[in-house]
Amino acid sequence: MSAGEHVPGIDPHTPSVARMYDYFLGGKDNFAADRQAAEKIVRLVPEITEIARANRDFLIRVVRVLVEAGVRQFVDIGAGLPTQQNVHEVALGAAPDCRIAYVDNDPIVLTHARALLADNTRTIVVDADLRRPETITGHPEIRAHLDFGRPVAVLLFAILHFVPSDLEAASIVTRLRASMAGGSYLAMSHGYAGDLATETVRAGQAVYRGSSTGSVVPRGADTFGSYFDGLDLLDPGVVPVDAWRPEWDEHKPDFGKPGLLGGVARLPSAG
Repeated sequence: MSAGEHVPGIDPHTPSVARMYDYFLGGKDNFAADRQAAEKIVRLVPEITEIARANRDFLIRVVRVLVEAGVRQFVDIGAGLPTQQNVHEVALGAAPDCRIAYVDNDPIVLTHARALLADNTRTIVVDADLRRPETITGHPEIRAHLDFGRPVAVLLFAILHFVPSDLEAASIVTRLRASMAGGSYLAMSHGYAGDLATETVRAGQAVYRGSSTGSVVPRGADTFGSYFDGLDLLDPGVVPVDAWRPEWDEHKPDFGKPGLLGGVARLPSAG
């Protein structure tokens, strides 16, 4: 992104987690401040670009599995900047009758996504905040686009770790689940520290304190797994994302590596 480019509502001097993630994925929709912050994370966690790619591959596999299970409605919260193989590309490629709602509150994400999807009637882009889940599930545009009386897949990929409070993160998931019909699916990934030294974790958190989110909190398998309590967790359960139904290689879950945990669960049908 050129230094002279200006989009209303955007501060190019404050790192954005969406634009940092774009940088990790090799994208070009980022400013110097984003790249500088991202490079600090790369120095702390050299595997971060591999972790970002593994999360993208996890998203692709999850969407394919859910389409095969009959899901035709998706809500991708914290969608991030458009890149290859987004939810709508994967879902519509497998089933052209799918409908997708992207949710974000980053001005650049919204501007780029709306421009890219202006002519796609199966997909909408909505400005809403994860910390106010009722503004997502009750959003008039989303309600007009999707039928919450039928199964819907809610996707929370690499976003809950930006909610600093464990109680608030759990509450967000609970409130989202309350709006979902039986037979719906909840798919999530979440940062975890593995065997990273405490000092490294703290140094990474210091970088994110200077970003637009102001925080990042890795959580372990027990805490993350509790978000699926009461749901039917799909095999192989909560595992590092590269070990969730890998397509080519046999990945044994390595919980010692820093990265992202992932899981997918189905809400039991009523009755």
